[in-house]
Amino acid sequence: MRQIKLVFAFLLIFNLATAQDENFVKENYTKTETTITMRDGIKLFTVIYAPKDTSKKYPILFQRTPYSCQPYGEDQFRSKIGPNEFLMKEGNIVVYQDVRGRWASEGVYDNMRAYIPNKKGKQVDEASDTYDSIEWLVKNVKNNNGNVGIWGISYPGFYATYSLLDSHPALKAVSPQACIGDFFFDDFHHNGAYLLSYWRATALFGYEKTKPVKEDWYQFPELGSKDQYQFFLDAGPLSNLDKYYKEDNVFWQQLKKHPNYDEFWESRGIIQHLENIKPAVMVVGGLFDAEDLYGPFETYKNIEKRSNNYNTLVFGPWSHGDWSRTKVRQAIGNVYFGDNISLNYQKNVETKFFNHFLKNNGKGNSGLPEAYVFDTGTKEWKSFEQWPPEQTEKKTYFLQSNQKLAESASNTTTFEEFVSDPKKPVPYSEDIKMVFTPRKYMTDDQRFAARRTDVLVFETPILEKDITMAGEILAKLNVSTTGTDADWVVKVIDVLPNDAEDFPETQEYLKMGNYHMMVRSEILRGRFRNSFSNPEAFVPNEKTDVNIKLQDINHTFKAGHKIQLQIQSTWFPLIDLNPQTFVPNIFEAKEEDFKKQTHRVYNDSSIEFTVLK
Repeated sequence: MRQIKLVFAFLLIFNLATAQDENFVKENYTKTETTITMRDGIKLFTVIYAPKDTSKKYPILFQRTPYSCQPYGEDQFRSKIGPNEFLMKEGNIVVYQDVRGRWASEGVYDNMRAYIPNKKGKQVDEASDTYDSIEWLVKNVKNNNGNVGIWGISYPGFYATYSLLDSHPALKAVSPQACIGDFFFDDFHHNGAYLLSYWRATALFGYEKTKPVKEDWYQFPELGSKDQYQFFLDAGPLSNLDKYYKEDNVFWQQLKKHPNYDEFWESRGIIQHLENIKPAVMVVGGLFDAEDLYGPFETYKNIEKRSNNYNTLVFGPWSHGDWSRTKVRQAIGNVYFGDNISLNYQKNVETKFFNHFLKNNGKGNSGLPEAYVFDTGTKEWKSFEQWPPEQTEKKTYFLQSNQKLAESASNTTTFEEFVSDPKKPVPYSEDIKMVFTPRKYMTDDQRFAARRTDVLVFETPILEKDITMAGEILAKLNVSTTGTDADWVVKVIDVLPNDAEDFPETQEYLKMGNYHMMVRSEILRGRFRNSFSNPEAFVPNEKTDVNIKLQDINHTFKAGHKIQLQIQSTWFPLIDLNPQTFVPNIFEAKEEDFKKQTHRVYNDSSIEFTVLK
């Protein structure tokens, strides 16, 4: 009985604390809804949460989003505001805004709206909308201290990056997080290959509206299946998906009309404009972010190369946006990385960054490293004076016969080959499910793929000492195909020892002993091997260079583990199927274009790593 009473008391206290947390914003903040008029007369819907304690001045923390300022109504409050709970509870003015053409804002939405340098008159882009909004906020919101910070994750991260262009003088600190850098390399494409797994998200961005709304105006397609692999396999060529998205889905039409990296995509990229940046920047990303790896790394590197501002990088063992959550155990799929990793980041990194520049005016040392990057092998944070780290050396492994990954290549030319059949593509995951956007696969066990005949495996002997890979990976493949087109997928895998212990997160049918943990992977649509703008067919059976850059890594392969590479040509339905016969536009490919082909990988192929000394 006493135990029951103790449990009851605990639950009562927990529920009271939860209720207090849920009411914190309502009890401590005043909410105001307004519109801010842009230079061309368009009004953007804006929500302002201001501390009720007006005895001091506060910075403004600002987020611009295409995903809505909900809940709407001045008597309706979010349960949490701002980048994290610490910044919320210590007091800041927190502002949300529906971007142009979305939700309660006026105007026409343009997906990844192109930046206009040297704007004249009433020309607008997201940079001018941000500038005009900040100008209004600092002049009209009471008790602000004149300093503004902007943050955002994913698409709001793109708008955070955009704020750095033609930035307002009051903008002192910006944190683009999981920020889209270019839609041809983030989210919907990877190196020119279309991410079929994001096809359902087309509904979110493709349907335009004609007036401000506060309820959904788009619908996701009903697919009638719980097995995404089978659904897309049965659907066949991409052109068959037109029955789900008609002409009124603008983004679907854009995807189909622009299969190559043309002016349409290039103009929407923001990376190339990141120069002479003035506000302090902290770029944040997840090392297992399936959606946006390219953007954060390229954002940091381009600012570092072409600006002279305060610029830092934070990458943790997270999937998309995990760092904004508060769960105790941090795991990606089956792999556990540690406790309170996100909470410690929020308290000791993110809060410190914004307070230093918004409340302390950037005086003195921020106390933060230049690069703070988690080692996903040793499972601990590492601080670096630059990224990629300076104390490194290049290491090359060659893809040899008999599944060997060796530090030297045989003088005799050999090859490994496999048959790639579009009717039986390699799954990206063993899980039978229908997901909106895939995430878990980034650390998934790859034993299922290693045991397929259409996946090549190359592996080192058991390592005698630790090897820490830090920085980019470059796969330099020499290949041939009986067809005229092919995709090439490279996966870098940490093979755990047989005595590796299971985690609570490990799926019931798996064991961590001999677990093939994917730590980095990438695809290149072979037609883009020389240019993303000018696709080229392969000459059948002709040996051809295909170089694939994989995004940065910080992973220690421990002694007793093995390093493994897997090479394959399908990765379904993460990526759409390549017909393996060259057609001008795969979105228009017909059933008869899809052919079974034999691919070869030659033993002078290699993979280059940057290794910490």
